[in-house]
Amino acid sequence: MFWFLLIAMVVVVAAVTLAVVGGGDGAVLPETGPEGLSDPLPEGRPVERADIDALRLPVAARGYRMADVDDVLSRLAAELSERDARIAGLQQALSAAHAPRDEEPHE
Repeated sequence: MFWFLLIAMVVVVAAVTLAVVGGGDGAVLPETGPEGLSDPLPEGRPVERADIDALRLPVAARGYRMADVDDVLSRLAAELSERDARIAGLQQALSAAHAPRDEEPHE
């Protein structure tokens, strides 16, 4: 049993070594450019729920690319604050429309 495990280990180490060292005439892995946002948020209209569901941030070596995440979060924050301001304005207009008016009684 010992000999079988020793031979299997040698075969695995040899296969991995051949795959890494003899994998090509150039670099082991091809050079690739940085990945950009594959599904950016729409520019010409407000962001909808489906846009957020479809958004895929590119993955970097240690997680997500901070610049892309910051861009998305900044855009979402700006749109949320714009919507909050619009909602507050509409609520104020609605309150003003429903407020009791001080009218003098007709004689």
